[in-house]
Amino acid sequence: METTYTPTEMMDRDSRSNRYYRNAVERHWDPGEIDLERDVENLVAHIEGYDEYGRETWYRTLNGIAKFGAGEDAVTEDLAPLAVVLEDIDDQLFLTTQLYEEAKHADFFDRYWREVVWEVEDRTGWERSNPRHDRWFNEPYVELFDRNKKAQYRLLEEDTPENRAKAYCHYHLTVEGILAQTGYYGMQTSYGGEFEALPHLPGLVEGFTKIRSDEGRHVGFGMNQLKKLIREEGVDPALIEGTVSELIPLVQGITEDDRFQPDDPEERAGLGEGELAAYAVEKHADRMRQITDAAAEIPDVDELVRLEGDD
Repeated sequence: METTYTPTEMMDRDSRSNRYYRNAVERHWDPGEIDLERDVENLVAHIEGYDEYGRETWYRTLNGIAKFGAGEDAVTEDLAPLAVVLEDIDDQLFLTTQLYEEAKHADFFDRYWREVVWEVEDRTGWERSNPRHDRWFNEPYVELFDRNKKAQYRLLEEDTPENRAKAYCHYHLTVEGILAQTGYYGMQTSYGGEFEALPHLPGLVEGFTKIRSDEGRHVGFGMNQLKKLIREEGVDPALIEGTVSELIPLVQGITEDDRFQPDDPEERAGLGEGELAAYAVEKHADRMRQITDAAAEIPDVDELVRLEGDD
């Protein structure tokens, strides 16, 4: 059967998708260029400075890093179905940068575990930790990423406006826009040098800053796609609100994972109990208003990823 090639339309350089694509090109960074030596030295000094510092305390430091690393691996693997079904050239341009950036994020956390975590454990005489050990991942974590994968691969079986909306809700809005944003807040606050009882990890914070900049584009793209689905395809805003509302308890279950915390609340360092869960709820409310309110504008990329205390 003879097929006829039909040229695609030219790019719309004023579209949000194209502008996000250009922003990605202009803000390129290499995870291999981030200096991690100070993190190693600061961690070793921190461990040596506390007589009772042991493996359980060390696991509290590794818990968030492990979760982010495995999460970046998962979203790198699960974005491909969306790239397959998108037809618009500008959307496709952006998705190519997102796939590349998710791979860079996974690369950064893999490098951090190899060059920082294992180096510290070698110097301390501890057995090397496994970043994919079951100890790091509680049931809400596993459930959230399982649901995200199903939502993405459902597009290959039944690509409908509603299923696209659910895919964006799982990936861009919840995993990246709420869970990751909450995690950035917690990790950068904890290891930015503010708390004496926690080590200052400048390399880790720099990596989070770079990743946060990338994911601001990802979140903005997903939010814009959801607004278009409501406006142009008649997707009911209640579907979006309902989908994310079902996922929020899982996000809270991840952010309030107490398995690595001391039993005595007074011995806990960093953010207080419940602060991350409250932050996640706040982000959820912000995203819903910006998407479902026809008059609300989606913030620029820098605003989407701004954290308290940013200049």
